Amino acid sequence: MPDRARARQLAREFNDKHDPTGWFEQLYREAEEGKTEVPWADLRPNINLLNYAAKHPLDGIGKRALVVGCGFGDDAEQLAAWNFTTTAFDISETAVRKARERFPDSHVEYRAANILNSPADWRSAFDLVLEVYTLQVLPAALRSKAISEMAAMLRPHGEILVIARGREAHDPAGEMPWPLTRDDLRHFTDASLVEVSFEDFSDPDSPETRRFRVLYRRR
Repeated sequence: MPDRARARQLAREFNDKHDPTGWFEQLYREAEEGKTEVPWADLRPNINLLNYAAKHPLDGIGKRALVVGCGFGDDAEQLAAWNFTTTAFDISETAVRKARERFPDSHVEYRAANILNSPADWRSAFDLVLEVYTLQVLPAALRSKAISEMAAMLRPHGEILVIARGREAHDPAGEMPWPLTRDDLRHFTDASLVEVSFEDFSDPDSPETRRFRVLYRRR
């Protein structure tokens, strides 16, 4: 089980300073200095992405993909291996720099950007947006804005694949990372996307963790 204590402490401190996303860069800098770890950085493609693609092969030839909150780049590199022309971003400049260092010959375009204020040239630009574990580390008040930004990045008939912790609405939210409810995910359909598939399952790497994996499509 990764140690989330420092990440949770930083999230609380920056939320108290009304800077709810500033802690990501602080966490990545401290991890680079060997003071802590990034709890979601497995240094391999996400198992729940791989399992999805095993059942629903992702063919990226002629398509553009965007990875939200790319961290050290493993999921982005996997999409590129599936032939997507891939852009990946993180709010942490340290994370983006480390991703470039890890994959010096990569064809992925790594950029520092904020999901709450994404670049204008990304509007209606992508066939696939991949969101893995980012919404669950944002305070609830910010999620609808983040979801609207993701939806705006899709081309007509483009898709968003969301992988997140899940819970029932009556269950306590607990500590960050906060599991999402079906109502939290409703913002995707509010943004004029159609829910194509919904899976509720136990994470194979952490069977006590409930996951939602959902595919949305732009009309």
